[in-house]
Amino acid sequence: MRILIPVDEQVKDTDVCMSFGRAPYYLIYNTEDSTYEFIKNIAAASPGGAGIQAAQIVVDSKAQVLLTPRCGKNAADIILGADMKVYKTLNPSVQYNIKAFLDGQLNPLTEIHPGYHNHGGN
Repeated sequence: MRILIPVDEQVKDTDVCMSFGRAPYYLIYNTEDSTYEFIKNIAAASPGGAGIQAAQIVVDSKAQVLLTPRCGKNAADIILGADMKVYKTLNPSVQYNIKAFLDGQLNPLTEIHPGYHNHGGN
């Protein structure tokens, strides 16, 4: 399984980024072989629609699960429409959240916000 998380830096011990659409990178953890890879979020610098563009990047990554502290409605519609599961992170640590997910301790993200359209955060 491929688990995707918005992150601030390209290191496996980084923190979860509080912004889904404007995260600088996405970390993908592969549970099959315990490997990590990073995708640069080219939507992060977009003047508008970053969440929608980021959601397409996430879907194209072929991840099955997204772990994130929050997500806007437009992005969530795309991600959930692609049959990805979305879970709410509990802690800033990427490693903590991966373990918590694998141990069944994370809940599905149900609080989808309307988005921060052109307000510099998503």
